[in-house]
Amino acid sequence: MWPFSSKKEEVSAPTRQDRQKCWEARDAYFACLDGIGVVKAGEEKSKGACTLEAKNYEENCAKSWIEYFNQRRVIADAQKNRLAQTRTQAEDAKK
Repeated sequence: MWPFSSKKEEVSAPTRQDRQKCWEARDAYFACLDGIGVVKAGEEKSKGACTLEAKNYEENCAKSWIEYFNQRRVIADAQKNRLAQTRTQAEDAKK
């Protein structure tokens, strides 16, 4: 018995409109997270916030995109903090 199915599910690439919906949902969700001071997606659940935005984000974006966007958000925040620290150190060194 062959272990693989002969039927292949056709997965179509997202259209421009699909990508736009995803980006809009992501932006709204991230704006909500910014409003409550949360960087890492998912931590807002303990505060009971952003539920509508999170649902819309999950419905309009592929799981792989969500993982990528969420990781980039954390990385970007860490980078912003490191750059601010570097600027402060550079200013202190000039004194």
